[in-house]
Amino acid sequence: MSTTLTRSASHGTTEAPWIRYTLTGLALVFMLLFLVLPLAAVFTEALRQGWQAYWEALKEPDAWSAIRLTLLVAAISVPLNLVFGIAAAWCVAKYEFWGKSFLTTLIDLPFSVSPVVAGLIYVLVFGAQGWLGPWLMEHDIRIIFAVPGIVLATLFITFPFIARELIPLMQAQGNDEEQAAIVLGATGWQTFWRVTLPNIKWGLIYGVILCNARAMGEFGAVSVVSGHIRGQTNTMPLHVEVLYNEYQSVAAFAVASLLALLALVTLAIKSYVEWQHERTLKSVAELPPERPTQPHTSVSMSHEH
Repeated sequence: MSTTLTRSASHGTTEAPWIRYTLTGLALVFMLLFLVLPLAAVFTEALRQGWQAYWEALKEPDAWSAIRLTLLVAAISVPLNLVFGIAAAWCVAKYEFWGKSFLTTLIDLPFSVSPVVAGLIYVLVFGAQGWLGPWLMEHDIRIIFAVPGIVLATLFITFPFIARELIPLMQAQGNDEEQAAIVLGATGWQTFWRVTLPNIKWGLIYGVILCNARAMGEFGAVSVVSGHIRGQTNTMPLHVEVLYNEYQSVAAFAVASLLALLALVTLAIKSYVEWQHERTLKSVAELPPERPTQPHTSVSMSHEH
């Protein structure tokens, strides 16, 4: 009877080999057509006129300015999102308070708002005809069509990544270890650095990688607030668009290939972090169970006597 049930369950949950092969083949074809071939086309077009033309396109002043600005915006927005993500995840996962669901909704807001709309919101607030525009102009403060506006737009687009990576992780871990540390006399900072942070470090690194990738590749919101000023407010994606519209295809694909290389490096780091995390979990799972300590043995022996 049990053998029959086992066979029927096996047949009910295991598909035929041809289905597995078909699905695997479709997935490989999809990846080849929409991922591998476009990536190969970018590098092929970038190197079509040789390495000399490739390096000249990257060394061009406007291209170098776009590269510096992209790295600067990422260097500013990622640490700020790191602080916000940890604070937001801590509040949502560790405490119960009025407005918690509203805070969670606000964290998810950039996922549902178009980046172009987000950029227009900043123009409405900080632009010359916006709510704060006259006051900013009076005090000679430039936000729109300047680096601060690009940073603000990038922050808005990227701030859910770290928080959304940490919230379920912290909720699954609970508060037991933090409460035990506080009972033993640890301060708030000691509890965070020695208990909470080691427990969330892999999720935190993963969120930072995703946040950095989105910050460097953001186009829509940055395009609205930047003004497309060559050599000043063009990031790498914007510079690629400008070059392509001017029919400088080799230079455009050269800068695009650099963005692709950064994406591949990010993907490699992400895969390494996932591998290290799985390795850590596997090593913890393979640890032998703890044996009873000596005080428990002595107590049980005293009871026997």
